[in-house]
Amino acid sequence: MNPIKLGSLGLQHVLAMYAGAIIVPLTVGGALKLTSEQLTYLVAIDLLMCGIATLLQVWRTGFFGIGLPVVLGCTFTAVGPMIAIGQRYGLSAVYGAIIASGIFVIFIAKYFSKLRVLFPPIVTGSVVTVIGLTLIPAAMNNMAGGQGAKDFGHIDNIALSFGVLLLIIVLYRFSTGFIRSIAILLGMIAGTIVAAWMGKVDMSAVQEASWLHLPHLFYFGMPTFNLTAVLTMILVAIVSLVESTGVYFALSDICKQPLTDKDLANGYRAEGLAILLGGLFQAFPYTTYSQNVGLVQLSGVKKRRVIYVVGTILVVLGLIPKVAALTTIIPAPVLGGAMVAMFGMVIAYGIKMLSQVEFASQENLFIIACSVGVGLGVTAVPNLFAELPSSIRILTDSGIVAGSLTAIVLNIVFHVWPAKKRSHSASPLQEQQVS
Repeated sequence: MNPIKLGSLGLQHVLAMYAGAIIVPLTVGGALKLTSEQLTYLVAIDLLMCGIATLLQVWRTGFFGIGLPVVLGCTFTAVGPMIAIGQRYGLSAVYGAIIASGIFVIFIAKYFSKLRVLFPPIVTGSVVTVIGLTLIPAAMNNMAGGQGAKDFGHIDNIALSFGVLLLIIVLYRFSTGFIRSIAILLGMIAGTIVAAWMGKVDMSAVQEASWLHLPHLFYFGMPTFNLTAVLTMILVAIVSLVESTGVYFALSDICKQPLTDKDLANGYRAEGLAILLGGLFQAFPYTTYSQNVGLVQLSGVKKRRVIYVVGTILVVLGLIPKVAALTTIIPAPVLGGAMVAMFGMVIAYGIKMLSQVEFASQENLFIIACSVGVGLGVTAVPNLFAELPSSIRILTDSGIVAGSLTAIVLNIVFHVWPAKKRSHSASPLQEQQVS
């Protein structure tokens, strides 16, 4: 694969996850009243750490790295807890908690990987389907112009977003090979050009950004370790591991690369190391990004070389803010049109994973019904659990987390416990007959 093709495929992945990557620092920084200079650092260091985290995960060693085409970014699950901790205990407690949770994940990786019995196709398929379904509202909001936009729902935004989606469909239908694999990227480029002609592209962010940015250890000061904050971020980390497990198995299926317990442990350790580095350089906790799974399936390109390029691009963007700012000029409607195709592919792949499930079983249908129903319901009605304590709301505020935990718990109730009871109650003669 020549460098131009490799670079284009890598850039496509970066653009797919870029909006999600920068929205977290902007949201957290805004809520904690950071200065513009501090916010600039937070966005830049986040991009840099996304790149390093991705490289750690795709680089397969004997200790870390799952070796799948997975892209990492800051986890949305941590947004609420980080804001709550920061407002109550200060930024130093936020980063102390992140560091502690990273060490915790590295320590439990080997043991957590033994729990793969909790993630059969009925669970992973439901989780991936829920992930796709809960991402669609974000795509719809962007199609309309972005949540809170003054021109939200304007016909220009709708036409632009559907134009991007239509172009992607046409390219995917009538082209082959390389052009087909970068259909999403070409759609976003064309959409941005049209948006510029419509006066929807703002270049001020590029003009104001600096040319060079260097990371600083403990930029916001020395971390402090508050027990409540640490326990909260450990819970966030465990929830992120559950989400990541679904992504690992989806990519494993797409790439026809079966995962062993050691592979999973390596993947979890890579995430723990990324979280630890995020705390030291005072960025964020990191996890796998499900939107890039849809892109792998849609493009058909499953090579790790592409993800090495993605990690390198993110590192460069983190070091050169002016270049990074170029990707921020893509208007929300253009992103929305592309997101529909990508997130829709995540849903489609979740359904494909569920095709391995025995649908004649009423128990399996019940697990799918409840997990997808809860995940989609929490996404549609985000204030459903608003009155619960903040420590519990970590598990309920995210449709992905709520749906995933529902699938895991119901699988234990209907399949894991009954199987254990049968194995314990069977006599030695019966076990011989079964075997």
